[in-house]
Order: sequence, then structure tokens, then C-alpha cells
Amino acid sequence: MVPDASDAPPHTIRAMPAPELLLALLRARGPSGREDEAARVWREAAASFAEVSTDSLGSSVARVGAGSGPPLAIVGHIDEIGLAVTHVDDDGFVFFRRLGGWSGEVLVGQRVEILTRGGVVSAIAAPKEREPLGRGEEPKRTTMDDLYLDVGARSRDEALALVRPGDCAVPVGEPLELAGGRLVSRALDNRVGAYVALEVARRVAETAEPAEVAAVAAVGEEAGDYSGSRTALYGLRPAAAVVVDVTPATDVPGGDPKRRGALALGGGPAIGRGLPLNPRITDLLFETAEAEGIAVATEVYAGATDTDADAVHLSRAGIPTGLVSIPQRNTHMPVELVDLADVEACVRLLIASAARFSSAGVG
Repeated sequence: MVPDASDAPPHTIRAMPAPELLLALLRARGPSGREDEAARVWREAAASFAEVSTDSLGSSVARVGAGSGPPLAIVGHIDEIGLAVTHVDDDGFVFFRRLGGWSGEVLVGQRVEILTRGGVVSAIAAPKEREPLGRGEEPKRTTMDDLYLDVGARSRDEALALVRPGDCAVPVGEPLELAGGRLVSRALDNRVGAYVALEVARRVAETAEPAEVAAVAAVGEEAGDYSGSRTALYGLRPAAAVVVDVTPATDVPGGDPKRRGALALGGGPAIGRGLPLNPRITDLLFETAEAEGIAVATEVYAGATDTDADAVHLSRAGIPTGLVSIPQRNTHMPVELVDLADVEACVRLLIASAARFSSAGVG
């Protein structure tokens, strides 16, 4: 006899598989300033159901809805942290600067792919040799200045035939699905937000919701100037915006819920409250979550959010902006980790919110 689901042991965890579009976005390379590969995957997926456009900086917009008024913008950045080649020495070793918030310890021993005019060049990130430690001496912290890339070259000329200063690189890593619906990958920050924005637009288009929605895959967030969202939203002129990003989970050793709130994987997306977020948008998100029975957490801000929301709310004469974040472990590492149930809950929350925003006159 074949057992049905009710015969499963009580501790069995049932989980959804990772969406194919999300996996495709994670496999694409797209460090800040070189987002074209990841952005192309996003736009190709959007083309089947939306009006798709891109701007001069490379941000992409997928617009759906029958209305002609200003849309509700759902914004996720498409870029990821990476490296930028700065110098090649006489022995063919390649030196670099970080694009985004890398820690030196994280990169030691990582395989990386350098994006060059001739294609992808493989390399490894290695630390400089140090003097052996003396008895009782503690090892020194590894910084970015202690690292270099080895492309296998024997000389500067050989290395420069492969790479040149200004080329960008990202770590190598295939997405990995763990038990319990947990997904591990580089670039979840913030391909997952770009995925959510596009999936919301797709489902709104399929269900013929009255709301008009514009999904935005913004470039340049990890560089720290939020140039992609700033310019994309200036041109889009939305009635309101919700930024979707990730946020460090607190349900890990050393996690501190006193900082911005208790943020646990599987506990639902976190709705931001406080400056610089619009209280009307925030309240509508919470009301929608309650009405739809969607579990959410609260994340409190008292100044900058360190997301695209910091630029979006200042675009033009000001755009009412909300922020929804997906709790994530191991942020800015090649093994970032999210719960797929939180991703799906975020999509459902924003689909339901779109109609409410429209009826409330803010989207």
C-alpha cells in the first residue's frame, strides 16, 4: 500500500521547490555595474506578460494593468556584491577592490568568475603568505588587502591576455536547496527581491486585478548610491512604491532582536516601520497581511534603511514608500540563505496590497 501524506511522520517538513525563474536569476552573474546578464534574464521572463522597458543606466521595468494612471512600483535591485580588478603584478597575480560589503575572511579560498571582454575567466581568491605564528600568538584578521586572485598565469603579460583592470568578478556557486524549503545561493541579496517584484506583476496580470503595477529591477544598489532606483523611479512617476529587499535574520547564534526586531526564517516577510518610510503605506501593508492571514514581522527603522527605499522616497517631489524585507542568514556571503515560504508570502502580500493601494487612491 502506498502511504498518503497523512501517513507521514509528524516531524516531516513539506516544502515547495525553488521557482525556476528565481534559480535562473541566481545563476546569472550581475555585480554592480555589470548587471546586464541578470537583467536580461529578468526582462526575457517579463516579456511574455508585461510592457517591458529599460533605461540608460540598465534598470528594467515591467508594467502591467489596464489603467493609464500612475502605477504602484514594486522595486527590487538586480545587482549583487562583487569584485573589481585594479592591478596585475609582474608575476601575473590579480588584485582587486570590493564592490559592496565583502569581508576578507569570507573570500579566502573562494572560486570566482571574472567577467571579461573575451568571456568568463576562472580564478581563485587566495591570501598572501604570512610569517608562521609564534607560540600563543593569535592569527591576524584577514582583510581585503591581504587577498589576490590567481588566474593561473605565469606572468603579467599572460594575465593581461585574460583580464584587464575594471573587469568584475563574482564567486562561483550553484543554488542549493536544503531541507525544509530553505534555499542557499550567492546573490539572493537581492535577486530574490527582483524575483518578487516580477512575480507580483505576473500574477496581477494573470488575474486581471484592477491595480496597475510596475515591477522594477534596479541596478547599482550595492554600490551604495542607489543610482538605479533613483533614476528609474524618477522616470516612472509612480503613485507609490514598495521596495523589496533582504534583511539579516535574528534567529541565529549572535542574532539580536533588540536592534530592529525579531526576524526569523519562516516567520514571514518583515514590514518596515519608521523613518524614512511612509506610515500610510506601512499601515496598508499591515492591514493587508491581517486581512489575508499572512504572517509578517515588524522591522523598525530610525533613519536610513540601507536599501533602495532611501533613494526612492526622495525621487522627484517625494514618493510614498514602503519596505518589505525577507529575513536572510549569512548576508553578503556566497551561502546566503532564505526560507522559500517567506518569499511566497511576500509575493502574496504584495499582490493583495496592490488592489488595496488602488482602492485607497495611492496606487
